[in-house]
Formats: sequence, structure tokens, C-alpha cells
Amino acid sequence: MSAAKWIAAGGGALTVAAATIAVLGFGGTGESSQAIADRPAATTKITKQTLRDEKTVGGQLAYGEPVPLISQAGGTVTWLPATGSTIKRGGTLFKADNTPVTLLYGAMPAYRPLAAGAEGADVKQFEQNLRALGYRGFTVDDEYSGSTAAAVKKWQKALHREQTGVVAPADIAYATGPIRVEETLTRLGSPGSGEILSYTGTQKVVTVAVDADDHAWAVPGAAVTMKLPGGTEVAGKVDKVATEATAQDEQQGAAGATISVTVTIADQSKLGDLAKTPVDVRYVAEERPDVLTVPVSALLALAEGGYGLEVLESTGTRTVAVQVGLFAGGRVEISGVAVAEGMIVGMPS
Repeated sequence: MSAAKWIAAGGGALTVAAATIAVLGFGGTGESSQAIADRPAATTKITKQTLRDEKTVGGQLAYGEPVPLISQAGGTVTWLPATGSTIKRGGTLFKADNTPVTLLYGAMPAYRPLAAGAEGADVKQFEQNLRALGYRGFTVDDEYSGSTAAAVKKWQKALHREQTGVVAPADIAYATGPIRVEETLTRLGSPGSGEILSYTGTQKVVTVAVDADDHAWAVPGAAVTMKLPGGTEVAGKVDKVATEATAQDEQQGAAGATISVTVTIADQSKLGDLAKTPVDVRYVAEERPDVLTVPVSALLALAEGGYGLEVLESTGTRTVAVQVGLFAGGRVEISGVAVAEGMIVGMPS
């Protein structure tokens, strides 16, 4: 090789070496070969980020806990809805003596006949439903007026009922919203009073049995992620948290107690045809926003106790002590007067 080519090759090698030193933050003058040799082969930077400790528990996707529908209709059951069918406000729950029992929305059960002159919260609840079904000519309030009775007669006519203007508890049943028929609890020809069917809501939810001593994360509104069979992930939020623990095994006592947590899923379309299946629920158990972190493997166990980091400087390296906090995702929260974002530290081999 000619002298010119050797110098050019040597110059290229020097350029690479200089660039490497610049990246690591070393000064380029007065540094000994021994200082360079003492540096670790692998390095990393101290970064500032939000550190999250995520955990996973098992859950069950379904339509929620079934609730029995209790009827006061009497007579004989002459028609029942199909299992899995959806019934909305104004729809027929079942028929007794071939007369429909109608679903309305509300928290208060029907407990008395409603006729002109009746007053109370149950009147307002019924009138809200009558208005929602499209009937007009009355005021929605606590009073069942003659105008209300006139609107009721129109409603009864549309249902092919006797037009009395009076609403009996046998005519209606309340639920908090649309329902899905889980199971029929009676059969045609049976009495039309008592438990006729069981129902759930129409939205799929996930139920999780959480250890009673580890449920602090489960608060209404908390975001979680569900992993479905096949790997699809769906976002959800904690909706309800039971106020009482349930023992899984009487012999386990308090150690085996769990809290029931219900998670709702806004995008039901991502669930496809899944109706009942186990799922994994991932939640954030602990979070540290904007903290200094390094890979866990960068920590050094100090002889005097605790942990430290090997910090790279222009003249070599030095070990500094750090306090550690949250461990999550292969990284660890660190703090200390001698560490700052962007510092380069060694990775022990």
C-alpha cells in the first residue's frame, strides 16, 4: 500500500474514533489509554419518563350477572320471549292471558295502581316513560292528572288493552334500560306471577374477582386493557366495585376473599361474536410521572449497601450512589444529587 493510501486509511480510523468519543461525551484531549480501557463496553443514558407498573389478572367476559324479572300479572303465561332476545322500552316482556306485560325504564318497581289523583315519584317515573314512547297532552310531574289518563287510554288502545286510563302493577315491569333475556324461568301454561325470566343488560362487560387486599387500583373510571382470545386488545373502564368481599373458600377465610369489579367496554364491535369467554385484564398498579430511570441491569450493588451507577466522565468513570423507587418494565426509578437526565452510565457485563 502507498504512503498516501495508508494515511487516508489511518485518517478514516481516527475520524471514527473521534466520533465515538464525542457520542459518549468524553473530552478529546489529555485522556490516557488506560482511562479509555477502563470504560465499560456497554452504556446507556439516564432518561426522564413516566414509569408504570402494569399487572394482569384474569376476568370473564359476559353480559353481567342475570337478574330475575318478577311479575304481578297473574293469569296464565301464553307467550314468552326467546333466550338471547333484546327488549327495549315499550316492548313486550311476556304475555299473560294473551295480554302483554310492557317493559318500562326506571329504578322504582311498580307497586300500586296509577289513576287520576295519584301523586308521587312513581307517577313521574311512569309519565317520563309515556312521554318517551311518544305520547303528549300531559305534564311530566308527580301528579297523575286527567290529561295523563287520557294519554294512557291512547297507549292502552295501541296495545289492544282495555282502555281504562288506569295503570296496574300487573301491566308493566321496570328495568334500568334495555334488557337481554338470559333464561326463561317458567313455561307456557304456568301462572303469570312470580319469577318469569332472568335478564342482563345488552352490553357485554368483564367481571374480575380481585384479591380484597390488592384492589386499591380498582376505582370507578380507572382505565384498563382487556386481551381477548386471539390477542386482540380492547380498552375498558372500571364501572362498579363491590362494597363487600366474598370468600372463595370458607377454609381460606379472609386470605381468600375477593372483591367483584365490573369493567365496561365502549367499543362493543371489537368483541365480535364473543359472548362468554375468559380474558386477561391489564391495569396500572402504580405510576411515577416524569422520573429519572435506567435499565435495572445498570444498577451496581454497593459494598456499603444500597445501589449505585457507574457514571462516565471525560476523565474516566466514577460510582455514585442512588436511591431506587419503582421497578417496572425492566427499568427502575432513580434519584440522587449526583444524577441527572442525559448522563451516560455503564452497563455491567
